Amino acid sequence: MNRLAQATSPYLQQHRDNPVAWWEWSPQALAEAVRLNRPILLSIGYSACHWCHVMAHESFEDPDVAAVMNALFINIKVDREERPDVDHIYMGALQAMGERGGWPLTMFLTPQAEPFWGGTYFPKEPRLGRPGFVDLLRAVAHTFESQPERIAGNRAALLNGLAGSAGHAPAPAMTAHDLESVGARLAGVFDPRNGGIGGAPKFPNPTVLEFAARHARRADDGMLRELVHLTLERMAKGGMHDHLGGGFARYSTDERWLVPHFEKMLYDNAQLIDLYALMAVETGSPLARSVAEGIVSWLTREMLTPEGAFASSLDADSEGEEGKFYVWDPAEIRAVLSPDDAALFARMYDITDGGNFEGKSIPNRLDAPETDTGTEARLERLRATLLARRELRARPSRDDKVLADWNGLMIAGLVRAGLLLDRPDWVSLAATAFSANVSLLGRDGRLGHAARAGSLVYPGFALDHATMMRAALALFEATGEQTYLEHARRWCDVLLREYRVPETGLLAMTSSKTPEPLITRPQPVQDDAVPNANGVFADALVRLAALTHDETARREAETLLERLSGPTRVSPLAHCSVLNAVDQHLRATSIIVGSEAAELLETARRLAYLDRSVASATAWDRVVADWKNEAALDLGARSALICAGMQCSLPVSDSVALLAAQRDALGSHT
Repeated sequence: MNRLAQATSPYLQQHRDNPVAWWEWSPQALAEAVRLNRPILLSIGYSACHWCHVMAHESFEDPDVAAVMNALFINIKVDREERPDVDHIYMGALQAMGERGGWPLTMFLTPQAEPFWGGTYFPKEPRLGRPGFVDLLRAVAHTFESQPERIAGNRAALLNGLAGSAGHAPAPAMTAHDLESVGARLAGVFDPRNGGIGGAPKFPNPTVLEFAARHARRADDGMLRELVHLTLERMAKGGMHDHLGGGFARYSTDERWLVPHFEKMLYDNAQLIDLYALMAVETGSPLARSVAEGIVSWLTREMLTPEGAFASSLDADSEGEEGKFYVWDPAEIRAVLSPDDAALFARMYDITDGGNFEGKSIPNRLDAPETDTGTEARLERLRATLLARRELRARPSRDDKVLADWNGLMIAGLVRAGLLLDRPDWVSLAATAFSANVSLLGRDGRLGHAARAGSLVYPGFALDHATMMRAALALFEATGEQTYLEHARRWCDVLLREYRVPETGLLAMTSSKTPEPLITRPQPVQDDAVPNANGVFADALVRLAALTHDETARREAETLLERLSGPTRVSPLAHCSVLNAVDQHLRATSIIVGSEAAELLETARRLAYLDRSVASATAWDRVVADWKNEAALDLGARSALICAGMQCSLPVSDSVALLAAQRDALGSHT
């Protein structure tokens, strides 16, 4: 019996009519495996995943394949976005086998949920160097029955690997010299022609781009700055960028950023919007500004939930074909535009008879010539016309569950970009989303992870609380409203009390109060497509300390960063969220603005989020003390202080002086 009919996850709902006797991940499913002494087939994916759909169509919808699955296994289907803890554990087991990993994740477990073998996508028939799925199922079940010692050996090896991954030897705290050392080598990992890191497939890597941008600013490294801008520019001109509707797909399958994997995820766009806003400010690039504006257009047009929060993703497929919603051919362009306009658009956006993707064309401007402002205005009108026509197509499905961690990333991104580009409407959009998230996901001072159709995955995970804490601090900086600071402090306390593991000092993914224990309590520290909870929390603690002069928060930030320094030194690019937090702690400034200095406050808020924290003195005592217990400094209602490390400037009373003091503080603290 398929038990997914009542599931609230859109991904699980996609499988409710399969002839497979699917269970959701639950104590009941695990108990059934123990009762029958039957191995578990665990299938993990997400609703926007193309190869998840392929495996479902080939195997899970086939009655003959389902009959074998049902006879030999307890079959459990998991939405990785809803249960990142389950996904992390079993993806770690697959990687401990020496496999690269990916989705769909197909793992085989003992009745006690211990992994003993697995893979990713398996075709129904043998191909691509992989066995046929039915043959594989029978072989695994036979081994489970006839070779228990082999299963026990695999199980023990994988469990040992999972247990060992949580330990990190103590190491000295990272210093500004360490940041300089990593930054000086960073240019060497970039593709000098197309930007980005490595070859195909090519991912945005926003935490790496942020650290590169930070180092370029601190060290005045023009080469690295150009590589960051080149990466953002080539991504913006490539097919991974939706030139008509705004926003970015998940990644590029080629090194030029031309052919995307077409799913559009909230978290990618959340981490890119402020980088494009920063590029627009640094370079004056109209392209960078328009890309940031396009992300917000996509967000408000396609991703808003009725409550004002943000949905999770859009599928890669429509009408059974990957990318069909987004590609064009010349005949379609000519049917919508005049001959001259169609010719211009086709020339500028690479729309050709042969196409650049399976006979169709992905709009891109990778090889387009430079244009004048008049031509760009004309192209803007043509894009709007084609977007209106595209809206008539069968749309990719939307996963409308609200995830706290991804929403937290987008809220902070909107605030940062909105301040940089003077878009108070973006800050308002972020504030509305924040309120919606608190309403949908908040309970007893904590956050749930996923909300949809009145259902809540609760308690949430460490990353939920860390990203929403940082989002609250961003809104506090932008608005001065105390309620945001109160939320941030509350979630900080929850993380320290319920998620920090005393033996390691690190955050575990799951709360100590989670009622359903897993085979291990993961404490990951590496960044993935989203930044790691420990790195985000460290950054949030640094900002909380700067904004409130809270010595406890400062000590907690330093302790956590010290605990993270060992693995970060070993593989810095995998821990850029930590490097960014270290940079914010050691080299950014804290600006405190008097209660009657509105112009200074606006000037401070428009400074790059990489360089500062900013608060109005209405959140502080009337007198601000120097951080070395020197004599107190009278801030004054119409002035501001710029502090770096343990020293503060003299009060400044106009915007020009504030900007000069900011430059001096950054320069002296590099």
